Amino acid sequence: MSARAIVTRDAADTDREAIKAVLVNAYSQYEVVLPTERWEQYKVDILNSVSNTGVKARIVAELDGKIVGSVFLYASSEAAYGLPELNINTPIMRLLAVAIDARGLGVATELIRASVNRSLLWGADTLHLHTTDYMDSAIRLYERLGFERAIDKDLIKGDTVVRSYRIHLKDTTLLQASVR
Repeated sequence: MSARAIVTRDAADTDREAIKAVLVNAYSQYEVVLPTERWEQYKVDILNSVSNTGVKARIVAELDGKIVGSVFLYASSEAAYGLPELNINTPIMRLLAVAIDARGLGVATELIRASVNRSLLWGADTLHLHTTDYMDSAIRLYERLGFERAIDKDLIKGDTVVRSYRIHLKDTTLLQASVR
């Protein structure tokens, strides 16, 4: 059996509907853990992100010619969250999404690798992300790939701590081909 190649590339405008479908599919697992009103607002925010002008790069992952994942990169905490006071002036990775039927194939790792490479091209030293405790499988992946907690960059949203992680780009092994 041959390995299926995951291809990452910049998203085109024509990819928007496919990206929206992947985002809703991927994040729908959280519908059961969030209160209904909060989930509905989260879903609106996720879908609006596809056309958000603050996004510096939209990267998609294709498997067998079909978009099965995406991630958005922002230049700073001001661009990502409207929070310049968070003082993150290096790329922030947001809304990493992998379609449910494509999970376990390395899609998320390839999207993160593409984010690391793009951040390095921009001259960044670190790449940040934020996540919550209920996204535990994502947290395990980030930590396995070398992201470390950046507690000083955590966000508080209501009663939720949105945990910050960062990876030091020049020290990462993520650029090696076989990280999974």
